[in-house]
Amino acid sequence: MIDLLEPYIGWIFFFLVFLFLAIRVPVGIALGLPSIIVAIISEGQITSIVSTANAAVREKYLLTAIPFFILSSILLTSGGAAQKIVDFAIKAIGHVRGGLGVAGVFACMQFAALSGSSPATVAAIGPISIDAMRKANYPLKLAAGIIATAGTLGILIPPSIVMVVYAASAEVSVGKMFIAGIVPGLLAGLFLMVAIWYSVGKMQIAKINKATHMQVLKASYHAFFGLFLIVLILVGLYKKPAFFTPTEAAAFAVVYSFFVVTVIYRGIGIYKNIPWRYDHEGYNAAIKRGVKQFIQATILTPLQLFHPDARKSFIDASKMSLMLMFIIFNALIFSHTLTALEIPQHITNYVNNMGLAAWSFLLILNILLLIGGQFMEPSGLLLIVTPIVVPVAQSLNIDLIHLGIIMVVNMEIGMITPPVGLNLFITSTITKLSIIDVMKAAIPWTLVLTVFLLLVTYIPLISLGLPMMLENF
Repeated sequence: MIDLLEPYIGWIFFFLVFLFLAIRVPVGIALGLPSIIVAIISEGQITSIVSTANAAVREKYLLTAIPFFILSSILLTSGGAAQKIVDFAIKAIGHVRGGLGVAGVFACMQFAALSGSSPATVAAIGPISIDAMRKANYPLKLAAGIIATAGTLGILIPPSIVMVVYAASAEVSVGKMFIAGIVPGLLAGLFLMVAIWYSVGKMQIAKINKATHMQVLKASYHAFFGLFLIVLILVGLYKKPAFFTPTEAAAFAVVYSFFVVTVIYRGIGIYKNIPWRYDHEGYNAAIKRGVKQFIQATILTPLQLFHPDARKSFIDASKMSLMLMFIIFNALIFSHTLTALEIPQHITNYVNNMGLAAWSFLLILNILLLIGGQFMEPSGLLLIVTPIVVPVAQSLNIDLIHLGIIMVVNMEIGMITPPVGLNLFITSTITKLSIIDVMKAAIPWTLVLTVFLLLVTYIPLISLGLPMMLENF
């Protein structure tokens, strides 16, 4: 019986994967179990696949950066960074036409540079920004659609957890991926802000009062401490020689984030909600008191590791990391099975025999990813698709960094398309609107991102311009 099935082993493998995904089996199991079944049918060497995947996990040291980035994101989300960022965005540009909607996108762009996660960006910025828009008489559905869409920037603007997953799977530099994501991330945010400025500006919504220069300066000062993290990470990764590896950068992000939220923002820890004290005895006395408080808080920072708020952040990060690493481990088993069955090579040969051009391959890839993004979360989908498409892309001379940015932008759109668009569910929870209402509200802005996807796909300079410039600097 096994001998009869062996010629069809590749088809059986794919059928089982898609069957399990169709009946909503968890992604990790849907990738790992068919691989084990195929191992039984073909060789009966289950342990060889598992041991190979285990060895691959050890070799892919880059994957250890993921839990650290997740913890850093959770610390900043729960530690008050979101409020500082929204305040700064509103003070800076909230007074323009459609200003609070534009400010919501601007705030999401800034928090994306801290969280690396689209759902985390929506969860952190959404309640604050949507509440501000509602108080200014923005329709609730409009506010929900803006934030659900703008939150997708969390996986495009570096540092991005999804980019780390792609870099590990495609075996490319995560530093280059981060640098390549800067211009597309800023450009996508600009597209959304211009669309909101034009559309919302025609509505009869009163502008808010323009903040004074001192108010803007003060708000930027408070937001600076959180936002400075992305500068430190990118400089540390891309300077020559690199100051630290991606994993070391992620660990540094945790230490920096914990210090900022406990000592500077005081959003968690023993100093929670206790403001910095200043007296009225003059400038010098205020400086001395501030320095004294800062030193005291810094010395006590290690003790705050045991605070209930900190423990909760560590537990939440552990749960998310375990879930994602389980998916990654099974995806490595999946990837090993693909290689053993020579499926990527067969697909590459088939594409080459068809004479498919690079532009048409990218168009087909976009369509498939947009469809797949409706049913799977980004990391799982990338782990399935990347081992298959990378050999094809290489045969067509498509830069793998450019390919990665294209795939990440597709994943962005998938975050706001049903039935598995995580941003839709989070926004629905925040606003108490139905998923359908949030989806309809996000459609105009989703179309903006779709136009942006076409530009990124067929103008490689958007993704590769900055990395090339820095390489030659």
